Amino acid sequence: MTAKEYLSQAYRLDVRIDSKIRQVSSLNDLAGKCTPVLSDMPKAPSGPTSRMEEIIVKIIDLENEINADIDRLVDLKAEIAGVIKKVANMEYQTILERRYLAGMSVEDIASSMGKSERQIYRMLKEAYQEVAVPET
Repeated sequence: MTAKEYLSQAYRLDVRIDSKIRQVSSLNDLAGKCTPVLSDMPKAPSGPTSRMEEIIVKIIDLENEINADIDRLVDLKAEIAGVIKKVANMEYQTILERRYLAGMSVEDIASSMGKSERQIYRMLKEAYQEVAVPET
């Protein structure tokens, strides 16, 4: 795994979490549209579940996945932060932290550091050479 691929893991996981959150929102909207059928007749214990129940189960499962992914993201960011701190050049550390932990664009990093985007890309390329990717 390259340094860039290793450092990008947190971003990719964050994107997946956002996608799952949007899915939960969509399922919640769908659940709000379901109309329960009320009856005083007893149901068979092993009968088919209602549409509302199916949606609620999917929401709960997805929320559990999101929580597990968030836990993994927090651990992964801490691990990546530790790897970045081992880079000797402080300016490279700053660029890597802003890019991979704060999720800043190269344009924003350049602006905040008073450098051109081209300089930041060059510095990132050099910083990748200093990143010691942990063996998996």
